[in-house]
Amino acid sequence: MAAAAPEAADEVAPSATLSVYKAARCIKRRASTLYNALRSVAEDAAFVAEVAALWPSLPLVANLRCGLWYAPPRAFAATCYFKSTDGHAGNWSFSTARLNLHLALLAGERGGCIIVDSTRRGKRFPDSMSKTIPIWCSVLNRAIERHRLQAIHKSAEVNYQSSTLLNGDAENNSDLSNWDSSVHLPVWVLGTEKNAIEGRIDEWTDQFESCGADIHSLAVGLQKPLRPLWISQRTRIWLNEVPELESWDFTPIILISASDAVATQRMSSEFSWHYIPGAGDDEESWARGLTPTLFWKHSYDLIDAGPDRCNQIVADIVEKDRVYRAQRGEHCPQITCKSLRSLAGAKCNDDQTTEMCAMNLDHCTSTMDAHCSNNGLLLFWIGTSNLAVSSTFHGALVGVDCILNCDSTSKLPASSSENSYLELSIVDDRFSLMRNLPKAVDFAKRNLMAGRKILVCCQNGEDISICVALAILALLFDDNGCFDYGNYFVKRDVTKLEMRRRLVFICKFAVNARPSRGNLKQVYGFLSSQKELLSCLT
Repeated sequence: MAAAAPEAADEVAPSATLSVYKAARCIKRRASTLYNALRSVAEDAAFVAEVAALWPSLPLVANLRCGLWYAPPRAFAATCYFKSTDGHAGNWSFSTARLNLHLALLAGERGGCIIVDSTRRGKRFPDSMSKTIPIWCSVLNRAIERHRLQAIHKSAEVNYQSSTLLNGDAENNSDLSNWDSSVHLPVWVLGTEKNAIEGRIDEWTDQFESCGADIHSLAVGLQKPLRPLWISQRTRIWLNEVPELESWDFTPIILISASDAVATQRMSSEFSWHYIPGAGDDEESWARGLTPTLFWKHSYDLIDAGPDRCNQIVADIVEKDRVYRAQRGEHCPQITCKSLRSLAGAKCNDDQTTEMCAMNLDHCTSTMDAHCSNNGLLLFWIGTSNLAVSSTFHGALVGVDCILNCDSTSKLPASSSENSYLELSIVDDRFSLMRNLPKAVDFAKRNLMAGRKILVCCQNGEDISICVALAILALLFDDNGCFDYGNYFVKRDVTKLEMRRRLVFICKFAVNARPSRGNLKQVYGFLSSQKELLSCLT
């Protein structure tokens, strides 16, 4: 019997270990509640407002999507999209699909800008701020430097200096020797990593120049080189020594990491709550259908509600907004989403399902160079191509003759006809877009030949509609963006570089474009198949 005692102890040990693990998970889940997340966002937003007030003339910009939570929508002048994955160690890259040129032009016009983002516990800054944006600044600076040097050499060759040639550049050529195009990284980036990044700047600059970006506009718009500055909650700023913008010999890109790096328990006059660093990140896991716009519209009520009533108030707000939008024709289905506790398998008393809707976060994004229709819909007209892209429309639109609807959830308007409306049920899979592109291109060609203006829309106006517009431009337009019935496509080979040029042209006007890699591959496959078909016919 004595020998059986160790065996019994061994059988109990795994159960005890599992209980401790479950307890730790339960504690973590309780700390990551909806109220704690919203309260943390509100605390961080107060810090962002304080920093933004130091330079009131600089526009505030949200880095999608996390940055949108840290200020009311009206406070943002624009949005940008810099990914942390482009700055991960050993994976550094300069994305020609996310050029954010509108941000550089805005900074040049206003003398700089302030970008807001945050990151999870343990880091002061996300990699998007530590490396992605510094790489972006250096590449743009170097491209502008090359552009101006080329302008000088051309002028010297013809022994002619025209007053109309690069007016903006002519004023700055004398200061070209002071133009700083080096990489400015924060001090916590290791020297080996900095050297590796510096060694690839010229390569990325070559890619930027070859993608067809409008470098001339950048050279004219930026009087000083771009340079990042970093501010976190641990940064000390002497309020009586805040530098004036004019005193800097560069265009500041001020990077605010909104969150503190350490999770702490905090107290207010009424409630005790747990501070969550980077609470605005990964909102699908905690927001329960709440969007930044809805949060800031009801922020006082949500914060004052406390931990016990917050979830119910959020559910009521989301449902009322869903009903409001559904009554105006939007597709707003209810979905059943279990609480975080139930998803993790914990047996809690409040483990119940909540009815909420799948909200489109990016309806609230603030963008530039967009035209609003009569019902407030943001339309992005792509140059003079008579093509526009937007999110799904709801009602009549002024200035649009026909609509190419790529939203599988919307319904055919009662007043539409076959010639003026085409609905394509494009879903998110590997082949849906490619299957529907022939119909989309035929519809566009027929209406463009008749001189009609076409709106291409999808649910968020950022992905599928952009890819459909890309296919139409590549097949039916020349490299200057002029409709040529497809003659240019017949003469040229289909290459990824050519497609990248077309995408850059679209992003110049549709600044919120964020096409997925999978959909871009489908567009490339469609264009290649069309080229093969033409080769067989000839």
